[in-house]
Amino acid sequence: MSCRILVLISGSGTNLQAIIDACKSPDYPGQVVGVLSNKADAYGLERAANADIATTTLSHHDFATREAYDDALMAAIDKYQPDVVVLAGFMRILTPAFVQHYQGRLVNIHPSLLPKYQGLNTHQRAIDAGDDEHGVSVHFVTEELDGGPVILQAKVPVFENDTADELAARVHEQEHRIYPLVVKWLCQGRLKMVDEKAILDDTPLPMSGYASEE
Repeated sequence: MSCRILVLISGSGTNLQAIIDACKSPDYPGQVVGVLSNKADAYGLERAANADIATTTLSHHDFATREAYDDALMAAIDKYQPDVVVLAGFMRILTPAFVQHYQGRLVNIHPSLLPKYQGLNTHQRAIDAGDDEHGVSVHFVTEELDGGPVILQAKVPVFENDTADELAARVHEQEHRIYPLVVKWLCQGRLKMVDEKAILDDTPLPMSGYASEE
C-alpha cells in the first residue's frame, strides 16, 4: 500500500512539484494525497489541481489565535489520513501541540546549512557573512524553529559578486533533488526520529545529516 503524503504550502510550490514529479516513478513508494495552503492564491494549489490532487485552503486570518488555527489545521490534515506531512514553503510558525501531533513524520526544508541561518533571508545573510559555501537542509520538525535533527544537506558554492537571487536559484536546484529523496526514505520506513535524533537504516545520522563529513 502506497504511503500517503500531505504537503503544506504558502507559495509557488516548486518543492511540491518536485515531489509530485518523483511520485510519477513506478518505484516511488508514496503518493501526494492532498495539498493544503494558508493562502488561497498560492500557485502551488494550481500545481496540485493540474496533477488531480485534492486541495484545501485554510486561512490563518480567519482565526483569533495561533492555537485555534493549528487545531483547525490538524483537523483538515487528518481528513487525508497522511503517513507523512511535508512542509514545503509553509510560512507559519507551528504550535507545540501541532508539532507533537505529527512528531516523527513531519519534515521541513530550510535554505541554509543548519544550524547556520535559522529564520529568514538566509541567502543574503550567507553573502553578508562572506561564506564560501551555502546550501539547504531537510530536517525533522521539533518545537525549536528550524532546530530539528538534520536528515540531509546539499551544499552550493557562493561566488564573488553573487546576488541573493543568484544564490537562491543554485540552492533551489538542490532542494528539488534532495527533498523527494528524504520523503522516499520516510515512506519506505527507513527514516525515523528517535529521541530527537534522525535514524536512517537503524543508524543515527551525524549532526549535519546523511553523508556529511562529521
